[in-house]
Amino acid sequence: MIGTVIGDIVGSIYEFGNIKTKDFELFSNRSRFTDDTVMSIAIAKAIVTCGKNIEKLSEQAVECMQSFGNRYPNAGYGGRFRMWIYSACPKPYNSFGNGAAMRVGPCAYAADSLEEALKMSDAVTAVTHNHPEGIKGARAVTEAAFMALHGSDRKEISDMIENRYYNMDFCLDDIRDTYEFDVSCQGSVPQAIEAFLEADSFEDTIRNAVSLGGDSDTIAAIAGTIAEAYFGVPESLRAGAYDFLDENLIETLEKFEREYCITR
Repeated sequence: MIGTVIGDIVGSIYEFGNIKTKDFELFSNRSRFTDDTVMSIAIAKAIVTCGKNIEKLSEQAVECMQSFGNRYPNAGYGGRFRMWIYSACPKPYNSFGNGAAMRVGPCAYAADSLEEALKMSDAVTAVTHNHPEGIKGARAVTEAAFMALHGSDRKEISDMIENRYYNMDFCLDDIRDTYEFDVSCQGSVPQAIEAFLEADSFEDTIRNAVSLGGDSDTIAAIAGTIAEAYFGVPESLRAGAYDFLDENLIETLEKFEREYCITR
């Protein structure tokens, strides 16, 4: 959870000012949280509220995402998602955007089994991103994070992604110079996962992700979701991210962590 938030905040100032280096300032006075943070924390609240009841989770996800979206209207939502937030009768809109993949971290942390994690991922994703590529992107991140959290090594995670989700026959150095802005799951989720696979720490994961360019905040948020599960998060980076969050976001995040015994 906090890994998602840190990736989002660090990447926020580079989304429309891409850099192609790992040498950059993590936090600055221009940093901010975006929709990636807001919606991830909204999903966390939905899970806590319904107690992981899959039958109720989709309804709670809609309620919480609309509520948080209204509370934080300037977080940088995409056009169709913004309309969904304010809709009196919100329906899925066949999206395969990477918003599906950036908000599912709580599913991996709350679930007791991979099967449960994937069911939760589907439940919170299909209410908006019901395109097969949207569902797939969310599932890939959920499964990678769940495996990382439960002791799988990176070779096992990489093989799983290769066999079940995406072709991973590239490395960051191969694509960095030519990689461009892409908000689709299929055009950003594999890159975010590779940023984790090539890293030697949580911070290195975030630096890898931002150095690609493209949709920097979301790529770093996705990578941070998996990296937290694998490496943990330095307290200094948590403290740095908290400087940009308000009391409501911190309280919701910490309640989720307490509920699901996420150690700090």
